[in-house]
Amino acid sequence: MSVPTLTPASAISAIILPVTGAHAHVNSTLNPLPFGIYAGAPGNQHSFEFVSGAVDQVAYVYKKLGGDVLDIELTEYQVYAAYEEAVLEYSYIVNIHQAKNVMSDYLGHTTGTFDQDGELQAGTLSSSLAGTHVALKYPRFNFQYSKRIAFGTAEEAGAGGGETLYSASFSLSASQQDYDLQQIIAVSASNDDQAPYYNKVGNKKISIKKVFYKTPATMWRFFGYYGGLSVVGNLHNYGQWADNSTFELIPAWQNKMQAMAFDDSVYTRLSHYSYELNNNKIRVFPTPTSHHPDRLWVQFYVATDPWEEDEDRENGARGINNMNTLPFANIPYENINSIGKQWIRRFCLALCKEMLGQVRGKFQTMPIPGESVVLNHSELLAQSKDEQDKLREELKTVLDELTYGKLAQEEASKMEAASKVQQHVPMTIFVG
Repeated sequence: MSVPTLTPASAISAIILPVTGAHAHVNSTLNPLPFGIYAGAPGNQHSFEFVSGAVDQVAYVYKKLGGDVLDIELTEYQVYAAYEEAVLEYSYIVNIHQAKNVMSDYLGHTTGTFDQDGELQAGTLSSSLAGTHVALKYPRFNFQYSKRIAFGTAEEAGAGGGETLYSASFSLSASQQDYDLQQIIAVSASNDDQAPYYNKVGNKKISIKKVFYKTPATMWRFFGYYGGLSVVGNLHNYGQWADNSTFELIPAWQNKMQAMAFDDSVYTRLSHYSYELNNNKIRVFPTPTSHHPDRLWVQFYVATDPWEEDEDRENGARGINNMNTLPFANIPYENINSIGKQWIRRFCLALCKEMLGQVRGKFQTMPIPGESVVLNHSELLAQSKDEQDKLREELKTVLDELTYGKLAQEEASKMEAASKVQQHVPMTIFVG
């Protein structure tokens, strides 16, 4: 029996990274892009610039990994996938940086809904954002978090706020001092469909803001003489010490304080009776008689859950509440400048090293006649991890130095330095 002559079908490796990529291969039927966010996926906007960048990356990886000398056991499709991952990683880090910048001003504003790729979709809350990229916009600063705190403080101080105030009344009965306002208003809210607080109380605790316990006055005295207060000067448009002969210039806040004192004086000194309020149970002093008014009015609001929206207007409860609900989609490839694209190239190269290390690690050694070749998979994996970590840290460090707060500090430092320089500049002599 004769010995057969064995002729190999191929003298080279079946998997070798080509010198460069091809535009048609990026969007091929092999689906080289796992997510297809920038190209390839049906319905996604095709970015010609992304395809060109992915094709150029093949040549870059080929040169950097020594493809001219030794075969690189990667396909061009793996490079395309790594390039997409690098762009998404860059978008992720930059979006986190922008979240630090704008979170306090975006709280309570419109959020959005996102698909499986993190792309913004049109919806009930995001319809106004559809097709836009909020992460690329420079926001107006409006101190949303501080305002929300101020609203709560204003409610307690009686100077505004976000709670809806209602008014109600109850009948006074002769010889009865104690009344349960919680029960009275809850019953009214259940039975009176004309009341603005109809069906809004239930077992929710109400908060009494004011009790109108003053009887109707026959005359309201205004600022000026005989105002019912100790005359401290300027209770109207002119001074109190002389009639139309002495005028004063005083700050407006003094008039505001005097107005508050006057109002409190009327309600306290001129009232016919007083009250004590404890856990929404009111005790009227003195004990009502037939000479008292028939009804007593109170002002209140109904306690609501912090996440409830008002019926007639949005208060932001369904809006942005943290980084997760910021309407930030993936950054469009066209909006990434040369700085970002160079970072993406380097990060993609590190990812390609990782994939090549994983591939070569499956073989460990390659037998050759009379010897064997040990592959460098461990070195590639170590280099890849180190380079990826350093690139992430480099980008985060730079972005942290460019937050709006840091920029403000830098501007203040520049202004202070310029001011010190100007102190040593001689003043010019004005010549008319």
